[in-house]
Amino acid sequence: MTRPIRLAVRGILIHEDRLLLVNAYGGRDDLWCAPGGGAELHQSLPENLAREIHEETGLTVTVGALCLANEFHDPDGDFHQVELFFRCGLVEGTLDDAWQDPEQVVSMRRWVTRDELEAMNVRPKSLAAVAWRDKDAPLYDPLEAILK
Repeated sequence: MTRPIRLAVRGILIHEDRLLLVNAYGGRDDLWCAPGGGAELHQSLPENLAREIHEETGLTVTVGALCLANEFHDPDGDFHQVELFFRCGLVEGTLDDAWQDPEQVVSMRRWVTRDELEAMNVRPKSLAAVAWRDKDAPLYDPLEAILK
């Protein structure tokens, strides 16, 4: 039996021209993404995202416009995830290395400049273009294989 497609939400949060990133892939410290996670039943997507960002970073955010749909899968297995990215604004909080993600998925979080981001291993690959609103930034980032 195959699993259903997993729906996740992620936040594009830029503060002082730096993008918030987390290492949310099974504790890998070499792979970075925007904060967020799986959508839970009976909560709107913005409510899910605000909760996920707070759990992973301790920050309180507002959730704005949808800016990217991304999907990835395991071509050899039954995992397939669709991620919806929303622009966010910082309401309150600062990053604290002592913060603990209650689900213990995220162990690192950091603000990065665009130049720093270009040298990092991030997913989706279109993240910089979307975050900094490049004129050729995609609205849909096509299916790619999951990194293991």
